[in-house]
Amino acid sequence: MTQVIWIVLAVLVTFTLGYVGYSRYLAQFVGLDEDTETPAHKYEDGQEYVPSKKPVLLGHHYSSIAGGAPIVGPITAGAVWGWLPALLWIAIGNPLMGAVHDFVSLSGSLRHEGKSIGYIIGQYVGRKGKNMLLWFAFLTIVLVVAVFALVVAIVFNAFPQVATASFVYVALALVFGVYLYQLDGPFIPGTILFVAGVFGGVWVGLQYPFALFPLAEGSHPAGTFVLLSGGGSWVPAAGSLGANTAAWIPVVLVYAGIASALPVWVLLQPRDYLSSFLLYTGVGGALLAVIVGTVFGTSSQPLTIDSSIGMYNGFWGVEGVFLPLFPLLFITIACGTISGFHSLVSSGTTAKQLNKETDARLIGYGGMLGEGLLAAVALSTLAVAGFAGDAAAGGIGGALPNFASGGGIILTSFGLPETPASVFMALVLVSFLLTSTDTAVRLGRYMMEEIVGMPAGKTSTGLESVSLGNLARGRYTNPVIQTLAAYALVASGEWVVLWGLFGGANQLLAALALLTATVWLANWDDSKQLISTGVPMAIMTVITVLGLLWLAIYENIYTNILQGGAESTSALISSAVQAALAFVLIYLALSLVRIGYANIRSVRGEGGAAGAPSDD
Repeated sequence: MTQVIWIVLAVLVTFTLGYVGYSRYLAQFVGLDEDTETPAHKYEDGQEYVPSKKPVLLGHHYSSIAGGAPIVGPITAGAVWGWLPALLWIAIGNPLMGAVHDFVSLSGSLRHEGKSIGYIIGQYVGRKGKNMLLWFAFLTIVLVVAVFALVVAIVFNAFPQVATASFVYVALALVFGVYLYQLDGPFIPGTILFVAGVFGGVWVGLQYPFALFPLAEGSHPAGTFVLLSGGGSWVPAAGSLGANTAAWIPVVLVYAGIASALPVWVLLQPRDYLSSFLLYTGVGGALLAVIVGTVFGTSSQPLTIDSSIGMYNGFWGVEGVFLPLFPLLFITIACGTISGFHSLVSSGTTAKQLNKETDARLIGYGGMLGEGLLAAVALSTLAVAGFAGDAAAGGIGGALPNFASGGGIILTSFGLPETPASVFMALVLVSFLLTSTDTAVRLGRYMMEEIVGMPAGKTSTGLESVSLGNLARGRYTNPVIQTLAAYALVASGEWVVLWGLFGGANQLLAALALLTATVWLANWDDSKQLISTGVPMAIMTVITVLGLLWLAIYENIYTNILQGGAESTSALISSAVQAALAFVLIYLALSLVRIGYANIRSVRGEGGAAGAPSDD
């Protein structure tokens, strides 16, 4: 049987070549300069613009971009189409497309006062293009917050030990922030002390599991502390999700809203830095464990690809699925290869904290390679454990138990017991998700600040006046708007039907971010080559448009509406809304591509700088 180590080695080879060669070329191409003042220094305010040490910012950036999607996507795609197509898309697409996308989004923001990709494209194509992109990004953020909060709640329900450990490391992060920025404590000794505390939190979680409502009979870990008695049927969505899962969702959203409003030094920077050690250990440890377990045979079971996982299951997937590999594979595996959400992080929180321009190579390009390694680990857990769920349905129901159980098996290569190792891998997943969730809320506020209008380096509490614009952009009021909208999506019970649109919207945003970078480069210097960003942009536009057309026409209009697949009135309405939204996204994408292409053609065709952008 095929050994899992070949998945690991393939990714390590292509990623190394990409970072050593291609990222060095890109850094020279955009002219990164160690001595150029970054927005973090120019607008330093102790709130959003805060220069950060490279390892601290890398921890924040990596933690923020890596959520549940690079785990769910590879596992689902591998189960449907086979492990080889999934591996090729990760190993080749990440260094040539995803890492380029993240790097140019960060570099472009550095040259535009730390502003978002919406602001950047508005500089060249006008206010209409800017607002279209910003509104699209804001709506995508709400979907991200809703889905990530749900996944955290599912993990807390499945692993109460992780809920306790998460509270421990958030509390440690608050203390670490005071230690670093208020007490000016020494960095390395503090790192050693607090990182040890985070790993100690894993032991605390194992000893004192924590749940909000009683779990299903027989599923409590020994000694689980239950806060609330009763069945919890009054909690919204308890019927479809279970009381404990449904109750955790508002808790996670409240946490995300509060965390997003705090100055970055209070929680975001120290927490992401500390949690990055969990993430590096989980991802790096799993990759190393595959090598150790294969070479020395120390794992609890042979690290070979399970017989239930095919190498290639055909263009239409496993029997009974009927999903075309092209374009759906490339939308299913989003964050592990390329993700539009990353452009919001790169041009949002990260660009406002970059200490030196030259740090962008490691953090932008290297950070995305790190997420690709997480996708490779997820695919490896699928290969070892087999798919624990319905391959046709895919999604988090199959991916989450697979990642934890498969990861636990892999980590036994180091002699660790399988159960604690599985809990640790579940904590790694939650660490990604928590940081991504509150960072997403913060980014949503940034989007709204640019839509409504806010001078660079300035913020508003939202409490100065009751005007709609002030409430929409306020540091305290905007998170309330976002989290309430996200909760409505989840609590309605219709969040599942939005997953396909979320994937399409995310990949469409990646195409638009690459379009933004291409327009910037074309206007910057007419000698700049546009292949590195233009080709990935064209590929992602085609993939996204075809994927959304499949979702709208076949899945919803034909199957659910015309063929009667929608068995209830609410399902029928949902299918109609999904189809309409898909067509809106397609129109938005093609409109922005047309506007951007017209600008590039004007600049390059006339051999000079473009004129003032039009707002028509």
